[in-house]
Amino acid sequence: MDVAVIGAGVIGLAVARRLATSGLSTMIIEAAPRFGTGISSRNSGVIHASLYYPPGSLRATACREGRDLLYAYCETRGVAHRRMGKLVFAATPDQLGTLDAIAASARAADVMDLELLDPGQVRGLEPALACAGALLSPSTGIIDVHELMTAYLGDAEAAGAMLACSSRVTRVSRRHGQWGIHVDGDPEPCLLAARVINCAGLGAQAVARTVEGLPPSTVPPLAYAKGNYFGYAGRHPFTRLIYPVPEPGGLGTHLTLDLQGAARFGPDVEWIDEIDYTVDLARRDRFIEAARRIWPELDPERLQPDYAGIRPKVTRAGEPAADFIVSTPAEHGLPGVVNLFGIESPGITSSLALAERVCAPILA
Repeated sequence: MDVAVIGAGVIGLAVARRLATSGLSTMIIEAAPRFGTGISSRNSGVIHASLYYPPGSLRATACREGRDLLYAYCETRGVAHRRMGKLVFAATPDQLGTLDAIAASARAADVMDLELLDPGQVRGLEPALACAGALLSPSTGIIDVHELMTAYLGDAEAAGAMLACSSRVTRVSRRHGQWGIHVDGDPEPCLLAARVINCAGLGAQAVARTVEGLPPSTVPPLAYAKGNYFGYAGRHPFTRLIYPVPEPGGLGTHLTLDLQGAARFGPDVEWIDEIDYTVDLARRDRFIEAARRIWPELDPERLQPDYAGIRPKVTRAGEPAADFIVSTPAEHGLPGVVNLFGIESPGITSSLALAERVCAPILA
């Protein structure tokens, strides 16, 4: 094959789509029995507008460019989505400065459609939200992520790409100027490829460490930041996504809506040592407290554990947030190998833009 893409989440599928539709023979290799069962299926399903990321960072650039590419793609391919808008609110007057800083950073990253609202203007949009002020992002939306991944995979397969599930990569060896992909401990490779793109998400560091000759210093640490979600069973008064000002490790426990209008609160930030998707009922009181900052009239009996996701952080609790990492031969010296690390939110929004960045040198 021309390219082996390791990982069939939203990023791996976007990369494979770009390569296959450009005429390269492409194999997608996924450890799980189905595509998109990891990070890509355990998130808020939000199309972000690039409000929070440092101007000039890959996260900011890929999110802003990817947002427009994603909306256009969804329209063309009929992927279910809705551009519904988001309010980032200041619960108290002392948080208004944070809103100003978010707006200034977003403008520096070329996000020009934000609007600062006073409490009266907020009540005009969302009467149930009491706050000291808010930032309106009309470009934020929601998306059916499974439909998106199905569309990416459909495009890739229509162009000749193949998907192999239940195939855990355990070694990547150098064979006669190509890369041999070993799965499930096999001593001999099942596939030879000129290039390898590691999009394995939570497993990206483990895959990278199996690549023959890859300097260990080019593999960043991995920390698990678990995000729990609680769903609300019943009617609610909101028509937009509602976010507090960000907190360390995430964007704060926020209210999101799915395409059927159901509401959920989350994610919080829980640093863990092992992958565990259990939502602990003991966290419910903290969720009730956070949810009532958004909706004081919330009925706590209707708030129940829903699901959890895990962010593949390359920095640990208390450390500054890191940028997306796309590690190429320029960084590690191995021809034809690209490793993607720390691709968390806004990874879905950024997927098409990241695919362009990863594939451009290959297709040049």
